[in-house]
Amino acid sequence: MARLLARIMAAQDGWARPLGDFNHRWLSAVFRPFRPIKDLLSGTWLGHPLHSASTDVPVGALLVSVILDLLNQPTAADVALLATVLFMLAAALSGAADYVDTDGAARVRATLHSTLMVVALVILVISLVLRAGGPADRMVPVVLSLVGFLIVSAGAFVGGEVVYAFGNMVSRHAFRGPGTKWIPLDSGDLTDLSALPLATPTRARAGINDLVLVRIGVTVHALHAVCAHAGGPLPQGKIVDGCIECPWHGSRFRLDNGQVTQGPALYDQPVYELRAAEGGGYEVRRAAT
Repeated sequence: MARLLARIMAAQDGWARPLGDFNHRWLSAVFRPFRPIKDLLSGTWLGHPLHSASTDVPVGALLVSVILDLLNQPTAADVALLATVLFMLAAALSGAADYVDTDGAARVRATLHSTLMVVALVILVISLVLRAGGPADRMVPVVLSLVGFLIVSAGAFVGGEVVYAFGNMVSRHAFRGPGTKWIPLDSGDLTDLSALPLATPTRARAGINDLVLVRIGVTVHALHAVCAHAGGPLPQGKIVDGCIECPWHGSRFRLDNGQVTQGPALYDQPVYELRAAEGGGYEVRRAAT
């Protein structure tokens, strides 16, 4: 079953890829002047993707509406369907904000997800309009709701694929715990960190981890080099107002504690304690959060 579903989704890539690229261009243009609103819709303030949280309400409300239709409770079913449509619109806004920062194969799959949800929304709106006329025979609007529910279920499955298979909007450091041991810092030919270029991200390495070093005055800050949002290379970023900005999507993290100050990142960036080693050179340890 899993392979069959994977083949069905992959078969849609031919049309989903160009449509996704088109949608990405116009949505980016829409959200670009409204960065704080986009961060609000992404869930940066919440520390959790707002879209995944907001989708639970319409899916649940639609299921309730379908059950009430089957139990011949028309008024309650219509109210639940109205709630479904309203919350689907709200979820679409947060989804669009995430879509702007979704790239590659994840964007292709997200395009399939959004297309299914838009089709379902149109069908449910038609059902709602027909219900508003108070028809004696409710067969057509009820069937439309059932069809919409099936499409929403398919869309939710694809949405899960975007998150769980492609890791979209998932912290890139979810399994990195605080350090317990000091690890030698490999800064290449640079043996004196006070000689680091001022306010210039510089790549370094500690064991298996890539780090980015930034000197501000006499203080050298060390953060993980991989952006928590989508894995962007922070050593290629820039310093803005005491923060390092990711070159891919513009997420910003405070140099002193790694806290996210601008989305689309939802999670703080790991920071490292830095000290001189007894035998010369430097060593680092991931700081506790």
